[in-house]
Amino acid sequence: MSRIEQIISDIEAYLDSCKFQPFSNTKLIVDKEQLEDYIEELKLKTPVEIKKYQKIIDNKDAIIKEAKEQADEILNAAQAQTEKLMNEHEIMQRAYASANELIEQATAKAQGILDNAIEDANNIRMGAVSYTDDMLSKLQYIIEHSINDNKQQYGSLISGLEEVLSVVNNNRRELNAKDEPVSEQETAEHN
Repeated sequence: MSRIEQIISDIEAYLDSCKFQPFSNTKLIVDKEQLEDYIEELKLKTPVEIKKYQKIIDNKDAIIKEAKEQADEILNAAQAQTEKLMNEHEIMQRAYASANELIEQATAKAQGILDNAIEDANNIRMGAVSYTDDMLSKLQYIIEHSINDNKQQYGSLISGLEEVLSVVNNNRRELNAKDEPVSEQETAEHN
């Protein structure tokens, strides 16, 4: 398991351990600093993971270089052998045929190695991109849900505080109204 996967697993475990908001079974109470710490750690680890996959992709060049060197060695050996055998006509014809065969084999082998290396490198690169996108998608999901939950929680809190403020204002108006002299009409209404 990569460090990014571990951090995401830690975030999921942390969210599972959070208490639900009173009277809700979908909204959680989260420690903002704790969640920000996880997100910061993800930001720090993501470039490291991408560099690790980049090193794997960079190995493609080494494989291709080695294949080309092997092909060059085989070609050089074939050319050297061809030049050696050019002294006699019969030997020269056999050497030419043999050299061509070696060149074809070397070219085919080099092309096969090169094709495999390119295919492997492309698969590794696509895997790394897919993996990183998957990890970022999970992180995006967690952050979006955290934002939405916090918006709803703070919206509920503000709404509740506004209701309490309204009650306090009404109570103060009633108290201030009682301090004013009561008219005979208001006395009659209360009786």
